[in-house]
Amino acid sequence: MASIKQFPLPDVGEGLTEAEILTWHVKPGDTVIVNQIIVEIETAKAAVELPCPFAGVVTELFAEPGATVQVGTPIIAIDLDPAGAAPVPEGSGGAGAPAGSSPAARGEEPHGAERSGERVANLVGYGPRAAAVTRRPRRGAPAASPPTPAAPPPATPMPAEAAQAGAGPAGAGQTGAVPAGGAMVPLAKPPVRKLARELGIDLRTVPGSGPGGVITREDLQRIAQPARNGAAAGPATQRQRREPIRGVRKATAAAMVSSAFTAPHVTEFLTLDVTPMMELRARLKEQPQFRGVKLTPLAFAARALCLAVRRTPEVNASWDEAAGEIVYFDYVHLGIAAATPRGLVVPKIRDADAMALRELAVALDGLATTAREGRTPPGDMVGGTITITNVGVYGVDTGTPILNPGESAILALGAIRDMPWVVDGVVVPRKVCQLALSFDHRVVDGQQGSQFLAALGALLADPALAITY
Repeated sequence: MASIKQFPLPDVGEGLTEAEILTWHVKPGDTVIVNQIIVEIETAKAAVELPCPFAGVVTELFAEPGATVQVGTPIIAIDLDPAGAAPVPEGSGGAGAPAGSSPAARGEEPHGAERSGERVANLVGYGPRAAAVTRRPRRGAPAASPPTPAAPPPATPMPAEAAQAGAGPAGAGQTGAVPAGGAMVPLAKPPVRKLARELGIDLRTVPGSGPGGVITREDLQRIAQPARNGAAAGPATQRQRREPIRGVRKATAAAMVSSAFTAPHVTEFLTLDVTPMMELRARLKEQPQFRGVKLTPLAFAARALCLAVRRTPEVNASWDEAAGEIVYFDYVHLGIAAATPRGLVVPKIRDADAMALRELAVALDGLATTAREGRTPPGDMVGGTITITNVGVYGVDTGTPILNPGESAILALGAIRDMPWVVDGVVVPRKVCQLALSFDHRVVDGQQGSQFLAALGALLADPALAITY
């Protein structure tokens, strides 16, 4: 007989509790093999492709793209023995079983069932929590009906107005219903809802022209067309765009709020002449070992930071509130703040202090490319000791960066500009840059923060000092 196996959403990071389904690469009826990529998910840290741990035939997908699923909740069912007997439909008594012979038909609960939205044990493992994910009915399977003493009357065709008001049932694959409170939820399929978000249209204001009052793409395009033609815009709600707070944005917000209201931040600033550094950069780019290497000012700042940490190790530390200890690190796992289409992420360069300038430049280039493509592994987002944010790449002079939780210092590298500078009593044009260092005043005293920033600035202003470290 058929052997159905459910695959629960795993924790692909360290302590992650949920993830969003981005894209399914399989559908019911597809044959899959072990380690075949079946779905792409987005966690609070990265987009991750999940391989299949089983071989067989996909029987059901438990979550639509865009759904947020708790870790441990089944997301797919696979028939490990497709050549066997067909799987028994849920709620039936099996092939040839008399009507009413199933536990549900007799009004009984399965053995070991739990109430109040808890997981329900069944023959193939644990089904999803009732409130965790809403999934559409399988093709060819009747939609589940709530238990009632008598069967509901057969559905009859209804005018669009009645269905839009919530009087009729939602069709298969639609998203919309009338909740118990009576508020109407618009009927629209997921792609239409996505288009509505992109156009900034509130679906509650859109009359549906599809069967049963379903809102279609054409309905949205009719509303959006006047705005494209320069006509007067619609209601204010149609000029707004709302997106759920989730994924990287949700994690970043929680981390920044926690950091800002936990660690007492102090920020110090330093303006310096980096002309010698820029001249050295130009010379090095002509050297054979640097040809083809993207040698940026950020690479120099990263190397200078690692050297300056040797003299002020207090900035490379962490406040452990639970243990009542300060943890000092004898290595530098350097975080680099990177802007991506999914939001701000901070991947790490492990043991950056052991790298020469060329190695750092190569690592930075690879890190940025991987982050932009959304391929940074979740494990590379954790375990940092100190961070650099390069605001200068956007032409910004400086800022007051917020600490990454668990770290005691973060450096903001500003734009490098041609500015007047006094050299030997004469005003001349020079390459000038501003640095900003934020640090946790519980761990780092003002003297230590100032000493570290001054040493870092001196290395950028005169790279020859590196030989003294």
